[in-house]
Amino acid sequence: MPPLTYVATRRSAHAAYVVQAVVNNLAPLLFVVFHTSLDVPVAQLGVLASLNFAVQLLTDLVAVRVVDRVGYRRPLVLAHALAALGLVLLAVLPLVLASPFVGLCLAVVVYGVGGGLLEVLVSPVVEHLPSPSEAKATGMALAHSFYCWGQLAVVVLTTALLALLGTDLWPVLPVLWAVVPLANLVVLLRVPMPATVPDEHRTPLRALFGTPLFLAALVLMTTGGAAELTMAQWSSFFAEQGTGVPKEVGDLLGPGLFALLMGLGRAAYGLWGQDVPLRPLLAGSGAAAAVCYVVAATASVPAVSLVACALCGLAVALLWPGTFSLTAARFPLGGAAMFAVLALAGDAGGTFGPLGAGLLADLAGGPLAGLATALPPDSGTGLRVGMLLSALVPVVFAFTVLATGRRGADR
Repeated sequence: MPPLTYVATRRSAHAAYVVQAVVNNLAPLLFVVFHTSLDVPVAQLGVLASLNFAVQLLTDLVAVRVVDRVGYRRPLVLAHALAALGLVLLAVLPLVLASPFVGLCLAVVVYGVGGGLLEVLVSPVVEHLPSPSEAKATGMALAHSFYCWGQLAVVVLTTALLALLGTDLWPVLPVLWAVVPLANLVVLLRVPMPATVPDEHRTPLRALFGTPLFLAALVLMTTGGAAELTMAQWSSFFAEQGTGVPKEVGDLLGPGLFALLMGLGRAAYGLWGQDVPLRPLLAGSGAAAAVCYVVAATASVPAVSLVACALCGLAVALLWPGTFSLTAARFPLGGAAMFAVLALAGDAGGTFGPLGAGLLADLAGGPLAGLATALPPDSGTGLRVGMLLSALVPVVFAFTVLATGRRGADR
């Protein structure tokens, strides 16, 4: 059998983003099933959404000091194994444990570790694959588009299978999706891997944390992750419970179109964005995302809210990969440790963004009741309040991009 090349490595990295999309987006699509069939309260669903990213955050923290020393292959293989195991446990544990919520949490912890390792590993692999320096940002955006295609596949296929099999057979779905990480694991055992940055050449984390531009990058990752994942995690539940449309329609027009437009935005920049300045594009994207959150929360017509949820995917498309690219261009010797810290900040946003929206929704029946009554009805979930106040997050992103000016490279 002929040896595989870096082309196969790039393809396996793209597939790893699909795996990450599966572990991040399958459970939220089942939130309504968990709520209605397993009696999991809405507040606990918010905890479940955030637990995945909290575990990923802790994994990022541990990986900071490990990955540059052990290389990429072994932790990548481990990440895929844990992703597959966690998905199988998602199907089994809620049905065999006395508390379905505890079972769901245990499964999320297992695949969350796998997702955290992927977050740390895949971006530096893509960044360090042989390619011209001027194509690094577009290559990163194109690679991250595969997360969106994975998310779209999860939404469309899961929605179709739920409609075909019925919600009673929902445990079949995580088991089927576990095939994806297992298949890519086999490929990762054979493809060549780029070398990590040696200790003597790598920019120390202490030096990075002493640089204002790097601290700004951490703010961008946190707010960018929250802006993307709050909408991604809650759009399915919001579409059905908040706007009243059927689940199949809500999933396809909410998170489905969100993923499609986010993928198209990343792919378009990856294919044709080489001459487009990244920094002003990111600032405009943050502002557009804020508008989408406001419209989704305040529109009285369900179709308008769903369109705003979908367009938010296009608005947030470059927030995460764009910040990676800006930071890698400014600190080219940061190594996997730098990407781990950036991922740590992004996962912090992915943790507290969805959790914050859920907590704010709970306050709609108390301190924020006045705001809730001013918004269109949402079946009493309070999610419109959560969505509206979450618009502040992409606003912070946009102002941070503008505040950093052009002190770093635009690519």
